[in-house]
Amino acid sequence: MIHQKSSQFMGLKMQSEFEQLSELQRELEKDLSSMDESVTRIATGVRTESGTAAGTAASVAADEDPAANLFPPPLPQPRICMWKYLDIHSMHRLEKTANTEEMREVLAELLGLGYPEQSLRDAITLDLFSHALIFCRQQGFSLEQTSTACALLQDLHKACVATPLGNVEECYHYFTSVLFCHGVRRPPFSINLFREEQLLALADYVVNTYFRHFKLYKYVFTPQVRLDLSLTYMGLQPPTLWPEEEKASFCFWPAEKGGEEVEEQEATPQEEAETMVQPEPEPSQVSILRAYIRTQMNKELRQLQQLMEERLQASEERLNNKLTTLERPFQLPPGKGKNKTK
Repeated sequence: MIHQKSSQFMGLKMQSEFEQLSELQRELEKDLSSMDESVTRIATGVRTESGTAAGTAASVAADEDPAANLFPPPLPQPRICMWKYLDIHSMHRLEKTANTEEMREVLAELLGLGYPEQSLRDAITLDLFSHALIFCRQQGFSLEQTSTACALLQDLHKACVATPLGNVEECYHYFTSVLFCHGVRRPPFSINLFREEQLLALADYVVNTYFRHFKLYKYVFTPQVRLDLSLTYMGLQPPTLWPEEEKASFCFWPAEKGGEEVEEQEATPQEEAETMVQPEPEPSQVSILRAYIRTQMNKELRQLQQLMEERLQASEERLNNKLTTLERPFQLPPGKGKNKTK
């Protein structure tokens, strides 16, 4: 009995010691995890500060370098654009117009267009939205649907004219994404403002009117980009230009005519010959480059000519061999032409 109790006591004591060790291990793990979190937060803060500084430096470099703006900017995220540019009061004003001319005047005032008669871009913009409003009236769109259709077209036009480079695929993907934001009920990301047939009609209208003339809109509303290409050959110095003093020394100015006496003595024929003879100019870097290119081209042409002659000779030999085999008399195999003896 005493031995059993002592063994039970030792077991309980060992169990309590194991529990204490496990608790100490858990506390150590918690301390290590807290330290890791603090280090991660510090590193994240440093990375955020460095990223902000790098972004600021990149933006400053983009502002200083005009070539950095030639890359197409990223398009915005597709969002719900109901009442974005034309609110409910603007739509009521457009709804009260009696004819097209009055509608165009109200629309030009709402869009902030100055004088469409004098500005070509303002006239094109006014035509774009006035025809879009006429289409919405023909389709029987509500005020919300008409405002959304005009906002969708305005965002598409902004994405088109944001860069002079071609981005028709990116703009079409953006247009379809914004269109589906108003055809499926998934609040707060999208709403079911248009029915399926209305979505198809609006998509066909935009494709047939705007995307069909996509390059024309980009040509009118974006600056023209010209490529200035310059080649620099490795190992060759750029051609040096003569200074103005040396150019002036080679110019022959006519003598002034008047009552003044000419004090210069007449030059002898030998001196005239010496003045007429000019030193031969040294070969420039351009002439050296031209000679090198000519040599390489002649070398390549000789190799190509030799290869063509070898191929022609090989094909001629094959043709001669075939003709020789055809000109040989046809011989029956042995044993086929003999009569059978009885």
